Formats: sequence, structure tokens, C-alpha cells
Amino acid sequence: MGESQVFESQTAVVVGGSSGFGRGIVEALVARKMRVVAMALDAERLNVVASETGAEPLVGDMADESAAWRILEEYRPQLVVLTAGASPVLRPIHLHTWETFSANWFVDTKGTFAWLRNALLLPAPPGSHFIVTSSAAALHGSPLSGGYAGAKRMNWFLAEYVAAAAQKLGLGLRIHCIIPTLSPVTPIGRAASIAYAKLAGVDVPTLLGRTGPPATPAIVGEAVVSLHASPERWDRTTYHLNGDGLKPAA
Repeated sequence: MGESQVFESQTAVVVGGSSGFGRGIVEALVARKMRVVAMALDAERLNVVASETGAEPLVGDMADESAAWRILEEYRPQLVVLTAGASPVLRPIHLHTWETFSANWFVDTKGTFAWLRNALLLPAPPGSHFIVTSSAAALHGSPLSGGYAGAKRMNWFLAEYVAAAAQKLGLGLRIHCIIPTLSPVTPIGRAASIAYAKLAGVDVPTLLGRTGPPATPAIVGEAVVSLHASPERWDRTTYHLNGDGLKPAA
């Protein structure tokens, strides 16, 4: 079966599909004629994505465990991409409250846990593919972003844990984690690029140049297409991603 036939016969759920990397993923999958369900909290932005791409809008909270179960059971997607997350509050550590510090744990990490746990419990059909997004902050830290780096590192751990559990249970699930570099073209990335460049005493291009060309929504979308279409090529769980493409994590 060719790539186009694979995509045309399948359903994807993109959690966080209304903007940023999620929007890029939706566009890349729709372009392959896949049935794409774009899920997010903001109904207005979802409706814009739906009208502009042809994706199906679904209002929902990534961190809602009952929603994760219900959606997996109802849609039986062959591909699930978890890219939603809270926008971190950018301030020095002593100006954070516990609520701002921990916000990403209660959205990004809780949501990833809920979806992957339910994939094991249902279980999702053999061959189902789950892609978790982490962040380069999981490697380098993010001193202005509270617990963001730790939450994204936990997403990475969760993908590795669930990949091992699925293999041990013989479920036939595919699990990937992608770690994109900081991107100034997403809402979160734009604010973070400015804040961290100021902290480092450099301009934004200099900061971004330290990790190679940045990932963009389009690049992330094409990376998801490649991971899903070529299981024999991408046999590791976790990959770094910048403008030059995917590279296995050490």
C-alpha cells in the first residue's frame, strides 16, 4: 500500500490543532487526504482552522481524562498527536507563584499521561501511533518558564515508559516523542525567544542560531508525516527536530 493510500484510509486526532505546531501538523495531514480531527479549547480558532483546512473541529481539554478515553473509543484513530500545552508565564523564578510554576504539569504532562494511559487501558488498536511533543527546554532548562522544562522532560519520559509498556504487553502500539527547537513563529516560541535572548544578552537570531535552524509548524508537520508513513525508518522512540529535520535522541 502506497503512502497516499495509507493516509487516505486513516483518521488522526491532533490535540492542540488550532495553532502553532499543531496547526502545521493538521495542514500536513489534511494535505495527504487524511481524516483529521483538530482538538483544542478555543472554539473560535478551531472553527477558523476547520474552514481553512477541512479538518473536523472538536472542542476539548487535553487534560480531561474522560475526554481522552471517549475520543479514543469513538474515533479509533490510527494517529494521535499530543501537541497542546499551557503558555508558560515568563518571569524569574522568585516572581513565580506555585500556580504559575506548576501550570504546565497540570496541562502538558497530565494530558500526555491521560492519553497514553488510556491507550494502554483500552487498549488502542494494534498499529495505532501516538506522537508526543516535548521541547528543547527539556534538554537545556528554561529558567524564566517555571516548571515548563520539567513538564516537557516528563513528557519525554512518559513516551519512553509507555513505549516499553506497550511492547511488554504485546499491544502493537507505536510511540514517538519529538523534541523541537525553540521557534519564533509560534505564539509561545515568539515570546520565549525574546525573553531568553534578553536574558542571554544577545539578539533573537543569535540565540536561535545556537541550536541550528529552528523548527517551524510546516517542518513539524512534515516530520509527523514521515514518522507515521515510514515505521521502518524511524525505529527509535525519541527524536530531536530542528530546521534540518529529525535526529535520534542520544
